[in-house]
Amino acid sequence: MNVIHINGNQYQVDVSNNLLQTCLSLDIDVPYFCWHPELGSVGVCRLCAVKQYNDRNDKTGKLVMSCMTPVMNNSIISTMDNEVQKFRKGIIELLMTNHPHDCPVCEEAGNCHLQDMTVMTRHNLRRYKFQKRVHHNQYLGNFISHNMNRCIGCYRCIRYYKDYAGGSDFGVYGISNNIYFGRFKDGDLKSEFSGNLIEVCPTGVFVDKLSQNYYNRKWDLQHSPSICQHCSIGCNVIVGEKYGIVGKLENRYHESINRYFLCDLGRFGYHYIHASSRCKIPFFISKGKNIHLGVNDSIQLISKILKKYKNVIGIGSIRSSIENNFALRKLVGVKNFSSGLLEIEQQCLNLIIDILSNSGIYIPTLSEIEDYDVVLILGEDITQTASRMALSIRQLNNKKKIDNNFFNSIPKWHSAALLNVSNKKNFVYTIYTHETKLDDISEIKYHASVKDQEIFASAIENHISNTSNNFKNLDSHVLKDIFNISNHLSSCRKPLIISGSHSCSLNLIKSSVNIARILKKRNQDVGLVLLTPSSNSIGIGIMSDFSIEKIFHKIMSNNVDVLMILENDLYRSFCKEKINNMLKKLKHIVVFDHQNTSTVKNSTCFLPIKNIFESNGTLINYEGRAQRFFSVFDPKVYDKKSCILDGWKWLYKIYYNFYYMIDINVTVDDVIQEYSDSIKVLNKVKYVAPNSKYRIKNQKIARLSHRASSRTAIYSALNIHEPGQKIDHDTIFSFSMEGIQQPDQNSSYIPFSWSPGWNSLQSLNKYLLKSSRFNSGIRIFDQEHSNCKYFLHKIYHSQDSSKEWRIVPYYCLFGSEELSQYSIIIRNKCSVLYALISIKYQKILNLNHDSLIELKLFNQNFQFYVKFSHTLPLQHLGLPLGFPNVPMELIGKTINDIRSII
Repeated sequence: MNVIHINGNQYQVDVSNNLLQTCLSLDIDVPYFCWHPELGSVGVCRLCAVKQYNDRNDKTGKLVMSCMTPVMNNSIISTMDNEVQKFRKGIIELLMTNHPHDCPVCEEAGNCHLQDMTVMTRHNLRRYKFQKRVHHNQYLGNFISHNMNRCIGCYRCIRYYKDYAGGSDFGVYGISNNIYFGRFKDGDLKSEFSGNLIEVCPTGVFVDKLSQNYYNRKWDLQHSPSICQHCSIGCNVIVGEKYGIVGKLENRYHESINRYFLCDLGRFGYHYIHASSRCKIPFFISKGKNIHLGVNDSIQLISKILKKYKNVIGIGSIRSSIENNFALRKLVGVKNFSSGLLEIEQQCLNLIIDILSNSGIYIPTLSEIEDYDVVLILGEDITQTASRMALSIRQLNNKKKIDNNFFNSIPKWHSAALLNVSNKKNFVYTIYTHETKLDDISEIKYHASVKDQEIFASAIENHISNTSNNFKNLDSHVLKDIFNISNHLSSCRKPLIISGSHSCSLNLIKSSVNIARILKKRNQDVGLVLLTPSSNSIGIGIMSDFSIEKIFHKIMSNNVDVLMILENDLYRSFCKEKINNMLKKLKHIVVFDHQNTSTVKNSTCFLPIKNIFESNGTLINYEGRAQRFFSVFDPKVYDKKSCILDGWKWLYKIYYNFYYMIDINVTVDDVIQEYSDSIKVLNKVKYVAPNSKYRIKNQKIARLSHRASSRTAIYSALNIHEPGQKIDHDTIFSFSMEGIQQPDQNSSYIPFSWSPGWNSLQSLNKYLLKSSRFNSGIRIFDQEHSNCKYFLHKIYHSQDSSKEWRIVPYYCLFGSEELSQYSIIIRNKCSVLYALISIKYQKILNLNHDSLIELKLFNQNFQFYVKFSHTLPLQHLGLPLGFPNVPMELIGKTINDIRSII
């Protein structure tokens, strides 16, 4: 720690930070543009000038750029000197000469860093009278609007997109006063992280197109902290709502997970909640007619059905909260509750939970991943299945490319210097069926069938452990890759192994654990990441190991009368004919969902439940971290006729009516307390967040900004009479502007980011040295417990028949998981389904890129357009499993014939 003097006051500060970051963290306002806490400093904009004095006798001092100035012991700094303020004001005026001054029509107004800095530097007089520069705005895809005339040339966008995220289709063009940031020509941005340009840019150059359709100013939106529901990472987000419509979704800083950035699926994949086909009223089908019911009638009806039929089975969901799944399990009984997963998926999940519980191998967070030395990825295309982790892998590679001889003398924030001393060596190894978007930074890329991947991984395992193996007949270049990877993993200080269940290979998971185990026994600081399909796969896996195939077997054996399905579309897992035959065996199909799925359409009774933005609950991510999400609004406020309830609330009401003939008011705190007490491994969940009784100065935390236009006018479009504020009995928040606006405690759950004078998300950067406050969630597994067993598993050489084609999955950022499929925007984007096939078959089968092929499996014909791969093994067919009409049960299946359709 060093002592410095700023504006006459003495502070003890961290020497590793630059002067700008230090001032902001001390709540001293210094304007800036080009600096970003994640991207570092380049000293381009010159706005962050401060005055530095040699000693106390120096009355003149010198102007320095605080973002490029290290913290030095006993330095004397002034941020308020007249010369400093005049200099900053001149810089802003120069930057604004070509800015269109279109704040009234700009979507960023009120959430704009440029506005904040203009006010902070007191630039209020427009003297530039000449013609402004005019740029062409490009089409950048369905999600981002381009408004290049607002650009101030801070270079943040290109530094993020190209240097940080590894994008190659976005650049900077022109010179001097004619700099242009965009693509060579119009088109979709190809990076899975392009949406972060919206928040990285300090002006309104890049705007969220989705929020334009439901636009409201930031201060008029009601906000709530939430969790991204699309993959197993569990990124934190801020959700903004008005009139029952989510108008904005922003990144919520979490020190250990997403920090400043989201993937595009997390940022843009929420529009499924606006589906026009959503059913809001319960219905019961009697004699072919839909009969709409109220809440009480629905509860009475389900209770009568349960009393009449004793053989009741419940199917849970990996995309539903712990609370919802537990409530269904409580109603139907532990032995009658299924996870809703395929048998092979269930086996993989059981193995992963066993490893998390007993291996003693450390599971790193996303931010910790960036500090590892070498990473081996087995059987996962993480850019598509856990995209935010791929961004961390890129930072791991960027950091390790720095020459260690120079690194110690260069500050970590000096990004330009660090780029200059980087070398070309990469530290990432990927093993997968076909090319991935991490191949560009992979030192070794091994593309093969899943069986050959298992052999490859087992050979690495044996080589590291110096045990004999039966893989000497492998090709010489494959053996060379195995030796290189093994030697590099063995010699580094912090190796990281990543695998998961997306390839549905138990052997790959076992090999990844075995490799990590061997390295750990050598006292290496090894990390292990095992990815799962969805946001709450770990949570549902803890509650049930009962696969959906076992359910089907019971149903087809006439041992089930009533099937209760929670947020699970069975048609996504199995072929249509198989599901239809199964449903015919049942007396009643009761479905709880917030989407109008194919399963809902074939149900006999439907009860509408709240989606993640309307409800409260808990999810458990890949590292075993339990995190809470909170409702941003109650749909009944805007639609009195709707009968939408929390899933757990429906199920608890049915439970108490069925068993005790009573109706009691159950809160989410009650549910959390019950499953925390009854399921040992979930005992810590009750400590994840404060309960609903928590108060700060006898007040709840406000969801609505104190700058809201008028509380009494919020609902004027619905009712000219001011309604009473909705009382939230379940959380620490209030559905109002009344309450604590920015809590000092429990800052992990701030509903929106704001600080005096800082209206944009950049306000968060003032609290960087206190970022431990932004680290929500609790790991439920004991990381210190060590029972690191070795998995014995035999792997044989592949002997697939040359006449059969084996189906392997390929995953896409949009569409592979279920919820994004219900967004009209994303559905249109992913409307063309294609099959991945080796390019070697292009001439053999007389196929082109626009060719249509057909295959038959399970008495069903499937048609796909063709896309060629340069690395997919022969006799393998990659299909988009999980997409509509492409069920997951096709994974690993073989087919004898593929027919081309002219």
